[in-house]
Amino acid sequence: MWNKLNKSMMVCQMLFGLSFYGVLVSLTRFFLEELNYGESETMMVVGAFAAIGPLFAIAGGFIADKLLGAYRSLTISYAAFVTGYILLVVGASSLHVPTAMAGIALASYGRGLMSPSYPSLYRRTFNSQKEFEQGFPINYSVNNIGAFAGQYLFPMLILYIGFTGGFMLSAILAAVALVVLVVLKKPFSALGKPIDQKSLSIKAWFGFAVISFAMVGLVFFMFSNMEIGQNIVYAIGLMAIGYFIALMFQVGHAEKLRMGTILIATFLTTCFFVYYGQMMTSMNIVAINTLSGNLFGFIPLQPEAAMAMNPLWCMVGGPVVAMAFSALEKKGINLSTATKVSVAFVMTAIAFGILTYFISNIGPDVTIRPEVFFAVHFFQALAEVIVGSMVVAFILSVAPAHIENFSVSLFSVAIALSGIVGAVLSTHIALEKGQVLTQDIAQNMYGDYFQMLTIMAVVMVAVALVCSKVIALMLRRAEQHDAVNHPEVETTV
Repeated sequence: MWNKLNKSMMVCQMLFGLSFYGVLVSLTRFFLEELNYGESETMMVVGAFAAIGPLFAIAGGFIADKLLGAYRSLTISYAAFVTGYILLVVGASSLHVPTAMAGIALASYGRGLMSPSYPSLYRRTFNSQKEFEQGFPINYSVNNIGAFAGQYLFPMLILYIGFTGGFMLSAILAAVALVVLVVLKKPFSALGKPIDQKSLSIKAWFGFAVISFAMVGLVFFMFSNMEIGQNIVYAIGLMAIGYFIALMFQVGHAEKLRMGTILIATFLTTCFFVYYGQMMTSMNIVAINTLSGNLFGFIPLQPEAAMAMNPLWCMVGGPVVAMAFSALEKKGINLSTATKVSVAFVMTAIAFGILTYFISNIGPDVTIRPEVFFAVHFFQALAEVIVGSMVVAFILSVAPAHIENFSVSLFSVAIALSGIVGAVLSTHIALEKGQVLTQDIAQNMYGDYFQMLTIMAVVMVAVALVCSKVIALMLRRAEQHDAVNHPEVETTV
């Protein structure tokens, strides 16, 4: 099951998590303190950085499918991370906003190239779909080792090496991952589709260059004009979904039904990641404004590093989730992907219910102990592992082979749409510049906001269960259609 290639990819994924989330956790204070942004503006920029990258998976999926192949796309994505972080170094050292925004834009584009190409190439390092489904949650945990280290350590490192040093460290880590991919070019290329194994034409490289310049320019504009930028995200996301629907009319009945299940999974993913996005926006601001004390009394914790508890629990959650569902399957209990997502919403409701309770009962000192966030992130991390690993595996299992990368990119489109929606929602708890947080503001503004999210999570449990029934019916009818019209083809879904 495990081999040099999938282990090497997981090392790259860990380095990505360490470098990317090290940057992400640093941006809130960087914009608040160094660039003098307000809370509302900062939450929109940070939320967009977490969300817009996955949006570029639309272009990344097309590039991997039609122009470069998965291996080249993945390698170039790490080159984009290195370059983007170096631009952030220049922007931080000179406090030049356009240069910093250009760095963010390039890193976002790199993430868009990586998102669809990584799982596609990673799957080919395994001997079967079953092995891939067993291995992908482990990969998710390995990624979170890097994410945890980045989010926990960078806030403390920046106290000594500054934002410039932190961004430079991220560039070095991404460069190491790039070297790993380049060194293993030959075996990776042999695993891919024909497009990965053949030389590319000048036309293909030119097409890639045009798309890349256009996309990076667009995201730079979006970060510089967030009010217009959020509408562009909505438009691009809806266009991608519309294009996917148009492709459904070009395939047979069975494939049309399976592609329909991808749309339902995309809807559920979008709803879930509105909650995930709160970690970088509203929950981060609440932590910065209220978190006080060391975790368990002896573990030092910077307030913005509270989000590091998410990948910490994800590291534990990956194997736990994989073993739990595997144990159920051995007992003959096979939960569908949508049913597993409903379980994720149960976890989310518990997480935000805990946060609502402690914020609504906050004391006059307006402080919350780190242990509260520790508990909140435990339940939310389990939910994230379920959705983050299971939905991608489901999409790959039902997507037509000729558009599998684009199909996977819909998962990233869901993250992008939900990230912007979540960031916009988060601005409702933003304090005005210079405004002091009081017990009344925390209990009413913060408390009401998280209570609303808790109630909606409970509603989504029921919605996901209904979707599970619909998906099961659609897949059953697809299999029946194949059995009648293509009896020689063995159905595996």
